[in-house]
Formats: sequence, C-alpha cells, structure tokens
Amino acid sequence: MKKILVTVFLSALTLGSYGQQSVAMAVDAGASRYTISRHIYGHFSEHLGRCIYDGYWVDPKMQVPKQDRIRLDIVDALKRIKIPNLRWPGGCFADYYHWMDGIGPREKRPTIINTAWGNVTEDNSFGTHEFLMLCELLGTEPFIVGNMGSGTVKEMSDWVEYLNFDGVSPMTKLRKENGRDKPWGVTYFGIGNENWGCGGNMTPEFYSMNFRQYSTFTRNYPGTTLRKIATGPNGANYAWTEVVMRDIGNRMWGLDLHYYTRPRGTLIPQTQGQGGGQGQRPPQMPGQGSATNFTEETYFITMRNALRIDEIIKGHDEVMTKYDPQKRIALVVGEWGIWTDVEPGTNPGFLYQQNSLRDALIAGTTLNIFNNHCDRVKMAQLAQTVNVLQALILTEGPKMILTPTYHVFDMYKVHHDAKMLPVSFTSPDYVLQGQTLPAINASASQDSTGVVHLTIVNIDPNNTINLSVTLNQVKWSSVTGQVLTSDRIQDHNTFDKPNTVVVKKFDGAKRQGNILNVAMPSKSVVMLELK
Repeated sequence: MKKILVTVFLSALTLGSYGQQSVAMAVDAGASRYTISRHIYGHFSEHLGRCIYDGYWVDPKMQVPKQDRIRLDIVDALKRIKIPNLRWPGGCFADYYHWMDGIGPREKRPTIINTAWGNVTEDNSFGTHEFLMLCELLGTEPFIVGNMGSGTVKEMSDWVEYLNFDGVSPMTKLRKENGRDKPWGVTYFGIGNENWGCGGNMTPEFYSMNFRQYSTFTRNYPGTTLRKIATGPNGANYAWTEVVMRDIGNRMWGLDLHYYTRPRGTLIPQTQGQGGGQGQRPPQMPGQGSATNFTEETYFITMRNALRIDEIIKGHDEVMTKYDPQKRIALVVGEWGIWTDVEPGTNPGFLYQQNSLRDALIAGTTLNIFNNHCDRVKMAQLAQTVNVLQALILTEGPKMILTPTYHVFDMYKVHHDAKMLPVSFTSPDYVLQGQTLPAINASASQDSTGVVHLTIVNIDPNNTINLSVTLNQVKWSSVTGQVLTSDRIQDHNTFDKPNTVVVKKFDGAKRQGNILNVAMPSKSVVMLELK
C-alpha cells in the first residue's frame, strides 16, 4: 500500500485500512481554504497539424454549420464543457509568429512556412481577429503568447496596443481600419514560450533579463491589466524556476510549466521520470508508443509517468514559496497531456493521435492533482483541443467525434470556481510484476449553492475498489453519479463507432447512515454529486 494525502492542506492522516478491496476516505468541508479556479480547465490551440486549419477553421465549401470559416459544431461542443480560456498561437509556433502577417484583408496577407510543425505553407487567413472571434463565440478568455524568440520588443508592444488600447494611436487606427472599433481587452499574455528550447535555447538568466525588457513595454491600458505569464520550466527543471523567481518575481502573474506524459520507460522505476516539454524530443522521431495498441505493462509505465506531475508541482511550489510565500504568483501548467506516436499514415509533424480510455484516466487523475494544488496551480491548458495530441475533438472532413478526454472535462466542469474540499485516504495499490502505484486518486469541491462534488479515478484495470466516505461538515441526503469506463483500457471512439467510451449513469454509490459507500469500477472515472 502507498499512503497518500490527496491534498497538502490537510495534516490529519488517514482513516481505517485497506483490505478486501476497500478503503476509508474523508472529505472535510470544515478545512476548506482555497478555490479551484475555472482556469485550471483551460485548453491550447496551436498552429500545428489540423488544430486550426481543418479543425476550427475550415474550407468555405465544407458542408458544416459555420460562422465565417469557424466550425460551429466544434464551438457548440466546447461551450458545453464551458472552457474558460484558450491559449494561442503556440507553443513553439508562437516564437516564429509575426502577428502583423495575420491581420488586414486575407487576400493580401503573406503566406508563411510553418517550420515548427511539418514545413507546411499557411496563408495566414487565421490571425488575431479570427482567433478573438472564436473566443467570443466560445465565451472564453483568450490567452495570447507573444513572440520573444524571433520577434522584437516593439512588435510585442504594438500587439498589446492593438489588442487593448481605446485611445488615439497608430495601432488603434490600424485595428479600426481592419474592422474592429473597440479593443478586445485581452488579459492573459505570455512573454514567449519554451524559451529554454524551441523559443531560443536561452538560459534562465538570459530569459529573465529579456522578460524584464519585453514586459516593460507590454503595458496596461485603461480598463485592462495584463496578467503576464513567463516561460516556466521543462518538467522537473527546478533550477529554471529558482532563477526566474529570483530575477523576475512579482513582475509576472504566472509561471508556465510544461509536462507531457510519454508512454515509454521500463517497469523498474527510473531515477529520472519520463515526460517533459516539447524541446526534449523531436516530435518526428519514433518511440513514444501507440495511442491504442499497448500492453498493460506499457499502461502501468504511462500511468506512473502521469502521476509524477504531482511530485513536480510540489517541487516547483517549494521553490516558488521561497520567493512568494503568499502564493500570489500562479503556477500555470500551460501544456500537459499524453504524447504518443502519431496515427499510422499521418504526417509525423502533425501530431495526430487517437484518444483511449487510458487518456481519460490520465485526464481525470491530472485534474484531481491540479484541484488539490489549487493554492498554487491557478491555470492550465490541455494540449491540444482539436486533432492534435490529447485532443478533445477529432474531425474527418465534416465528421466530428468527442474523445474520452472530452467526457472527463464534461464531468469535471462542476469544480469550476468551487471551494476545494480536502480529501484524505490511504490508497490501495495497483500491482503489476511486483511494482506498485496508488490505484485511487480523488478531489472534491463545494459549489456556491452548497452542493458537493467528488471526482474519483481508479487506475487499476482489473479490480473494483470499495470506498467508505465520511463527509465532515457536509449536509447531504442524496447522491447521484456519472461514470466513464469501458471494457478495455485501449478502447476509443472512432468515426464508425463514436460512442464506445461515453459517460453513463453511475449506480454504485449508496448512502448508509452518514457514510457514502462507493464501488469504484476498475479503470474508471466517477463523478458524484451530493445534495
């Protein structure tokens, strides 16, 4: 067995013991101190593969509902899960992107070569105005990442003025000439992306010096205060965080950590975990592992790599707290998710991968971890929204399917801006060939009406686990639930069979006196609502 405190805010240890696949759990409303920001549930859309072009932004002749060229069935699906923010234009692409190429009459915009992803030619028909129109249709906040790597201070400064200034100025005049009278009031703005790698191969000292210069000229305009987000570490690079916190400090609103789960490694634990940011391994190289054709051993390794994000967040939080004990600077997990081999026959630079039940278990587990670290983690973006990496949505011409990961975000939207409730328990082990992982992870919250939601993941693909849950200072009389599971961890939705892995009603939770008994199915994500 492994002992887990699912939250760092509860010092009381666990209740009861594990035996015959049962475990005691406590949810403590009286110890609630923090709010789960809805911005933890954000998303990422880069100029990469078919995320933008042939994803959101389609051929005018395609027979799907559209506004301009924005595909409205995708918009409607994302509105249902209430995505709170959308990060754009990258990613590595951000530090190649010159924003003025993407404004003005589309027929006059220059074409570019997307050297970051596949060397494809783009016509720049999707730029600032189109992205912000997409955000308005979604009802979401834009998170724009500026070009520090190949851009200039003036270029970034002008973009912020174009976005946010309502007075008389050259950029205001240009914006109005391009059809937008009022500024958009963009709040979240990244000063570069992965500048330790594809954004310039900078040292943290050099990056920090550049951040101070660039951020000086990305100004606040009346009515809009920028929340400036600095390039954060690649995975467990705590030295990067140390330098940036020391040299930038409260000049930034947030620090952007990137961590990917890779389905590779060995069953015997390694001293260095698998994962990391985009700069760690060129995407065209093989060796990540299939999205759907994998063994239980590979599944175990992948889940171990996914769980490591908890340790990484704790490590960066410890460094950040040395300089920011009040936790005013947000840890932003700007890119996360599983990165597998591309689907056979697709462009290796497009990062198009399928999405299985395994990916849903990773999503539920990761979001539980973020919720439980909501004192420091105040924003995150899954990579990526459509047709790339751990996508919510896959398209094939006019066809569209929702992935298992989409359904997790649909289940977990109940946590948006709710009070985090500490959860404590001792997890039973998921055991494979003598190696162990904690089988259960969970998080809980209470919304503004007093309703409590508990999300639980059982990563064990073989065993049901019975939970006995005590709810301290919670008034409740009924429980309802939803479950996401399937027969196999490799199961996924296809265009021919789009409903293989979908949310269903969960009847495995019962009240017995003041105790909530839950039979957690193997390889499942469960959301319970207590009223």
